[in-house]
Amino acid sequence: MKRTGSAVWQGGLRDGKGTVSTESGLLDGAQYSFGTRFESGAGTNPEELLAAAHAGCFSMALSKQLEDAGARAESINTTASVRLEKTDAGFTITKVHLDVTARIPGGDAATLQKAAEGAKAGCPVSRLFNAEITMEAKLEGEK
Repeated sequence: MKRTGSAVWQGGLRDGKGTVSTESGLLDGAQYSFGTRFESGAGTNPEELLAAAHAGCFSMALSKQLEDAGARAESINTTASVRLEKTDAGFTITKVHLDVTARIPGGDAATLQKAAEGAKAGCPVSRLFNAEITMEAKLEGEK
């Protein structure tokens, strides 16, 4: 299986602008720039897209891990936070944190935790990152 995405960039780093698109067409010319990546400008950026991809991949992997354990999630809500930092090697994604809440009728925290650890390790996007990945997984309604 192969999926594609594309980007077009025009101009210099700080004054330039670009667009990103996906093969499916869901993203079609989504705007990004220096301001959307390193400041608070309107538009997207690569790290935001990676965070969404990781959250989606992890949620699907967690669903499978739970099913393999005999549990079925009614819902899984994952937020991935990607940290981009300047290191000696240049800007680097150094950490990703997954914040997960799942509704599992009849499920328990231990089953969720074991499944979540398996999903974190096995998700293809997790394996893509050369970064520390941390996680907090809880059942819906759990404090």
